[in-house]
Amino acid sequence: MNEVLENKLNIKSQFELDKQEELISKKRALRLFDNKNFISCDIYKFDFLAKIHKFLFEEIYHFAGQIRTQNISKGGFRFAPVLYINEAIKKVENMPNGSFDEIVEKYVEMNIIHPFREGNGRSMRIWLDFMMRDALKLTIEWSRISKADYMLAMERSPIKDTEIKALLKNALNQDIGEFSLFARNVDISYSYEGYDFYTSFELLKSIDENRKKI
Repeated sequence: MNEVLENKLNIKSQFELDKQEELISKKRALRLFDNKNFISCDIYKFDFLAKIHKFLFEEIYHFAGQIRTQNISKGGFRFAPVLYINEAIKKVENMPNGSFDEIVEKYVEMNIIHPFREGNGRSMRIWLDFMMRDALKLTIEWSRISKADYMLAMERSPIKDTEIKALLKNALNQDIGEFSLFARNVDISYSYEGYDFYTSFELLKSIDENRKKI
């Protein structure tokens, strides 16, 4: 039985932690849409990815925004060893990011590093969205990519990234100013990792209702 990660909420049940993690971090993710004040550093650098991670998870985990200090693996794949993480991050930061292919390659390489103890996928997909919006004026419509296809393509990406590039390219969308698309993307991104207790619509509705009571 896997040990529940130490958390600021002192939750001991994995099920309850998953629910609270989704509830809190998804609300925070929705606040990143068109938030120009959030961009205070180079979005193509690790510091910006770390800033996203901290923003999403700082109410839940002490390690939010911090590079992991232990080796991790998933599905038999071992991510970059702790000993080499800093060096690997510098190499990814120096990768070009002017085209679609270059941005996806940067994303794939950062995924191989998996720099955080938890919340890598959700943070990195938002990071990818920021890069796509900035460099290409495009976003990815994640609802057009099934979880199975995405996971399989990412699993194969360290060896060959043509599959993930094709999936992402076929899901590009020009509606970067549409909040409803951004909210749906957040939902799909979270569902890839098994977090589907709440929809963004439900969370936004509860936020609006609470505001009316104030």
